[in-house]
Amino acid sequence: MSTVLERNAARDSGLFSPDIALVRGEGVYVWDADGRRYIDCMAGIAVASLGHGHPALVRAIREQAERLIVCPQNMGNDARAAFTDALFNLVQPPLERVFLTNSGTEANEAALKWARVATGRSRFVAFKRGFSGRTMGTLPLTWEPRYREPFGADSADVSFVRFNDADGLAAAVTGDTAAVLLEPIQGEGGVFEATPEFMEAAREVTRVHGAMLIVDEIQSGAGRTGAFLALEHYGIEPDMVTLAKGLGGGVPIGALVMTAQVAGSMPAGGHGSTFGGNPLSAAAATAVLSELRDAGLMGQVANVGCYFIDRLRSLDAPSVRAVRGRGLMIGMELRTRAAPVIRALREHGVLTIGAGATVIRFLPPLIITRAEVDEVIERVRAALSDE
Repeated sequence: MSTVLERNAARDSGLFSPDIALVRGEGVYVWDADGRRYIDCMAGIAVASLGHGHPALVRAIREQAERLIVCPQNMGNDARAAFTDALFNLVQPPLERVFLTNSGTEANEAALKWARVATGRSRFVAFKRGFSGRTMGTLPLTWEPRYREPFGADSADVSFVRFNDADGLAAAVTGDTAAVLLEPIQGEGGVFEATPEFMEAAREVTRVHGAMLIVDEIQSGAGRTGAFLALEHYGIEPDMVTLAKGLGGGVPIGALVMTAQVAGSMPAGGHGSTFGGNPLSAAAATAVLSELRDAGLMGQVANVGCYFIDRLRSLDAPSVRAVRGRGLMIGMELRTRAAPVIRALREHGVLTIGAGATVIRFLPPLIITRAEVDEVIERVRAALSDE
């Protein structure tokens, strides 16, 4: 999907012309310009973690906008400090340092840069079906050839290994490897979850060869799986973790969280960001973290996510091959192409997104209730019956 706007931006068209224009949201619902309501099971692709118009998030943005919006990273700021404190109440040692960015792909680029300087190496290992971003810095580690090949991004020294293949990973990591970049749950690649054995093998092989283990939690982090980091389901300690998407509830923010040893390897002035960690985004992210921690939202995600998965499996539809996921990061794999069903779901008032040719991703706001899940299920049933 490539979105290029024309001179008249109100038309919101160009290389990609959307069928609907969303103009308003409340909770798990959004409305288009024609006044039609949809259940939002995209959440801006796992971004609107608190849903739309959440009072705590709106208040935090409004109050911070009235005080101070921008502050460079070489100066202190109270909103940024509050966010950092909140973050490290949820992220445990040895991850003790953070570099703030504007997006997930910037967080991944920063991680690759830190890995190079920390190890003195430039070779990386990534995974088939993995997705790391579309910028020139991250494209070489994104598996899908159609994203890479038009831009000559295959020239970087990257080895791709089959996901959950511990033996293949052991063969790929050597003394020349700077880092392994790993998603604990492949989102774009079809919502495939790493096995505990594979995660443990990744940690062991990188430790043996002195390589960094970078865990990409851009989609799976910030509470989406029922824990703040999906890593918590595995009990391993990486060298770096990248976060973004749901972290700011819709306000752009990314984060590279790392050990003190890794952080200290970057020379002074070696990396920076003009907008990264600005007070507005920091205030928004602090509001999100507060809801995750203090409102019991992660427990609700785990509970409702299990319910959602069970209800999808109970459909017992011939066209459904499998339902998988954790928390509210869910994939429904079909025996046919997903695009027609995604279109049918839209007609039935549910917004979803694909994850490969045959998988539909359900990434609703973390505040979705069982009653709202029931509403989604009935519309899924209707959409499947249309096929």
